[in-house]
Amino acid sequence: MIKAHFCPQCGNPLQSADVDGQFRPRCDAAGCGYIHWDNPVPVVAAIVEMDGAVILARNRAWPEHMFGLITGFLEKRETPDAAILREVQEELGLNAAAAHFIGYYPFFEMNQLILAFHVPARGEIVLNEELAAIKRVPVERLKPWTIGTGPAVRDWLANRASAA
Repeated sequence: MIKAHFCPQCGNPLQSADVDGQFRPRCDAAGCGYIHWDNPVPVVAAIVEMDGAVILARNRAWPEHMFGLITGFLEKRETPDAAILREVQEELGLNAAAAHFIGYYPFFEMNQLILAFHVPARGEIVLNEELAAIKRVPVERLKPWTIGTGPAVRDWLANRASAA
């Protein structure tokens, strides 16, 4: 299935073509040869810890009961650790000093590669326009979920337990 419909280089329609054994959108215009690779998008995620609790947030577009980690896209010329500190500041109004890398997690359903960090924070939370609500979950009550950022929560909790 073609997601991109027109070539960003020459404007001609893209056609599905076999490229290295996989069908990909490709421009067959003479002299162009553009291929839409559809590479995963890097996303950063934060387990924001404050006063023995993890801050989970609900995006305004999500259902009432759905909460998750603070996440955002890695921007051009930005390191992953700087990106997640920026996202925590933008979304929660917190100026955290450090981001500790947990791991990377493929999120195939969204074509993303999640780079997860533990971000200890202090201060007063001020939600930005993207978020509808937060909830504070005591670390001992936090339970990982199966997809997206859930495996990062699982690994972070396991590392905490083994270090204790």
